[in-house]
Amino acid sequence: MRNPALSYSIRTITFDDDYQPAANTRLTTNFANLARGPGRKQNLRTALDMINQRFNSLVNWDNPHADRYRVELEIVSVDLHIAGISPAFPAIEVLKTQIVDNLRQQRFDGVVGNNFSSYIRDYDFSVLLARHNKDRPRFQVPEHFGELHGQLFQHFVRSEAYQQHFSKLPVICISVSENKVYQRNGNQHPILGLEYVPTEPSLTEQYFQKMGLQVRYFMPEQSVAPLAFYFFGDLLNDYTNLELASTISTMETFQKIYRPEIYNALRRADVRYCPRLASNAYVPTSVEYDRDERRALALSQGHYVEQHLLKPYQQTLAQWVTQVEC
Repeated sequence: MRNPALSYSIRTITFDDDYQPAANTRLTTNFANLARGPGRKQNLRTALDMINQRFNSLVNWDNPHADRYRVELEIVSVDLHIAGISPAFPAIEVLKTQIVDNLRQQRFDGVVGNNFSSYIRDYDFSVLLARHNKDRPRFQVPEHFGELHGQLFQHFVRSEAYQQHFSKLPVICISVSENKVYQRNGNQHPILGLEYVPTEPSLTEQYFQKMGLQVRYFMPEQSVAPLAFYFFGDLLNDYTNLELASTISTMETFQKIYRPEIYNALRRADVRYCPRLASNAYVPTSVEYDRDERRALALSQGHYVEQHLLKPYQQTLAQWVTQVEC
């Protein structure tokens, strides 16, 4: 059911070598992390070059010099509006890709989603989980973990704001879980590559499932590890090869920078794959990325959403959830 108490507005900004994070950007996002410090401009140029090179390597037909295409990125910021309350709350940030065909001078929409950032997810994973498990002998997941976040995300995707801006449902692409085992299943897609299946579900899978998303794992050609693709509908048939390649090239680049131990490893994933962040067998990229800062910011942003959204509007959100479930 549609609920008028909550609505959304969308802001966009180009992600290029002039990009600077806005004051209300969730600073743990991959793109924001790259865009700070004295080397910010070179960081951004290198990352964008890596994306374009990877895209052309995937889309290699009628592309003899591997330079036919260019991927352009747009940061999509979503603000949550609660009726009668001001100001709006920064809720979600994703990326949208656009594909430029230099040969034919044409532009194509890519995929919206790709990277996924959320203040409430910061709270759930960095604050709530730690608080719930303090002094417990065994790890436990709190009751109703991720339900509010999941319902808000699905509500946003069904919203008028989303449908006015985007023609297709989102695809989110993230890393595999380092504490799980993945088994190749024999399926192969021309762009997505070799499919893997986890031997057991991860907490991230369960969290994204509450957002209404399915997951499949694929290792594209020339990649060294599978990526996790979260989606609605039919991943293999709802998106074109160019659209899928734009997501792979963008998110594999960010993962090579953020998690080189897995995605820039010296050895390619075998039939049975156990990703390990502790590995030393990898090549770091030349792009500077502050992982310690990312972890610290996730905690501070989790406390921010608790203080400014979850606590003051707890009753309003709980009432909204109840109405949605009816």
